[in-house]
Amino acid sequence: MELFPFIEKSDIQEIKTFQEEKLKELLKYLEAYSPFYKRLFKENNIQISDIQTLEDLQKIPTTAKNDIQQNNDDFFCVPMTEIVDFSTTSGTLGDPVTFGLSEKDMERIAYNEAISLSCAGISKGDVVQMITTIDKRFIAGLAYLLGLRKIGAGVVRMGPGIPELQWDSIFRYQPKYLITVPSFLLKMIDYAEKNNLDYKNSSIIGAVCIGESIKNQDFTDNILSQKIKEKWNIQLYSTYASTEMSTAFTECEFQNGGHQHPELIITEILDDEGNPVKDGESGELTITTLGVEAIPLLRFKTGDLVKAHYEPCKCGRNTMRLGPVIGRKQQMIKYKGTTLYPPAMNDILNDFNGISCYQIVIHSNEIGLDEIIIKLSTENNDENFVNEVRDHFRAKLRVTPKIEMVDFDVLSKIVFNPNSRKPITFIDLR
Repeated sequence: MELFPFIEKSDIQEIKTFQEEKLKELLKYLEAYSPFYKRLFKENNIQISDIQTLEDLQKIPTTAKNDIQQNNDDFFCVPMTEIVDFSTTSGTLGDPVTFGLSEKDMERIAYNEAISLSCAGISKGDVVQMITTIDKRFIAGLAYLLGLRKIGAGVVRMGPGIPELQWDSIFRYQPKYLITVPSFLLKMIDYAEKNNLDYKNSSIIGAVCIGESIKNQDFTDNILSQKIKEKWNIQLYSTYASTEMSTAFTECEFQNGGHQHPELIITEILDDEGNPVKDGESGELTITTLGVEAIPLLRFKTGDLVKAHYEPCKCGRNTMRLGPVIGRKQQMIKYKGTTLYPPAMNDILNDFNGISCYQIVIHSNEIGLDEIIIKLSTENNDENFVNEVRDHFRAKLRVTPKIEMVDFDVLSKIVFNPNSRKPITFIDLR
């Protein structure tokens, strides 16, 4: 298969024309097979023949996660007998949302991950160690496996956790790449140093980083990425994806944002009123999936605030690139006149070498205002340490959260819950 699709090298107008034809195909499919979108078109007097261009998408209402949660079955366009894999994603009201994949959808996610991981430099014959689960109804781990097989790479399915076993596998099978949550790399480094492992001369040359940001908005390394690279000279690649869109935005070797795959997804960046933002401005990523058979989505609001970059990339792709996620719209915090998002607080906490584990907890106080509690575990017993953390918050973000010290054995079991797909470093109790 072609791992550098021709459409991604095409000029902007050709990409737009291509997507508009794919959009027309999608609208016909939804009108024929989707109970939810069929109802949405009827209730809003939408004639799909009126939707001819990407700009015409503005004539269609957006869809959000709670729509899927409240109408889950109506989003399925195929009978349950055609579903070959079931996955779930958390719902905004607490109950999980079910997503199903047909055989065609499984082939699509394999194609998506093959061209995405290839974008990050993985090629046929490479060995890749997956430090991510493929069970617990988690679609991403399965997608990585299928994509790597399509590339022709070898796969070491280690799953998350246990640094000792990760290193044993690395020295035994000599993988070139890891797929992992980046903060876990610090745990692997810490274990290697404490046990005198020659990790700097291991076979690893790069890691595809999932679940946590490793870049600032200008694509420079953030604190987490800097701490990893100070210890271990490997390449780190960002990737962004979600169960709902079954599509990944992964960095190429020039690492200036995750590349869009125009044959798989249409993107819009919208402001609070649902209007497209101006170039260079941030807004909510809203997506339309292409080629999905079981649960295609039209103008689905992801809840993630991002900035799009449109200038051509040195790698030869002319596709839009997504910058790091600024924050989730629902996780916006108003604290004493300042607007905050968890990633900004993560950067502050990652700046301290003495913090072993942390969790940010947001709740509403008795008068309805947001309150921030930072729970910390640290090996530093200096009584001034908490004041240093507090002062750093005040200097960088102009806020002073409440800080609680928690025993590592207690906090680590909450943050690294075995039932969670990634570290639980943020809890919203509002």
